[in-house]
Amino acid sequence: KLDRMAGVVRTLSRCLLPAEAAHDDRGNGKERDRERVKNQERAAKRRSNEIDCMLNRERRSIRRLVKILLLGAGESGKSTFLKQMRIIHGKEFDQKALLDFRDTIFENVIKGMRVLVDARDKLGVHWQNSENEKHGMFVMSFENKAGMPVEPCTFQLYVPALQALWNDSGIQEAYGRRSEFQL
Repeated sequence: KLDRMAGVVRTLSRCLLPAEAAHDDRGNGKERDRERVKNQERAAKRRSNEIDCMLNRERRSIRRLVKILLLGAGESGKSTFLKQMRIIHGKEFDQKALLDFRDTIFENVIKGMRVLVDARDKLGVHWQNSENEKHGMFVMSFENKAGMPVEPCTFQLYVPALQALWNDSGIQEAYGRRSEFQL
């Protein structure tokens, strides 16, 4: 009877030990899960605090922001006013805006020189250098079709003529007398 009892105890102990060991592992797994959840909650709380700080900074900056509505007819200077405010207050232009301005500047430089060449002729001012007459004719031949942007390669064709004309005393005199004609 004792041998049988010892055999039963051995069998039971073999069955119970792995179960207890498995129970301990499950307990440790639950602890690890709890720790992981706590770490995730801490990370979420930290991220939430960062977002709250960003929102508070944004609210403060928006309170100081002044918004204006510019009304006016087309070509009345609304965009020019806005650009001047950006320049005065030191706000940088993004790359796209700079590229857009570049085309406008190229066109304005050529058109401005055309006005000066025409005014020089109308005011009866002589060329300092007779070679500049050819440059003047070249600049006067510029015609921007349908408001297309002036490409950099196109503008580069005009640069030598523009420089030579600007250095001519006849153009400088016409520029000096700009109050006598409409720019």
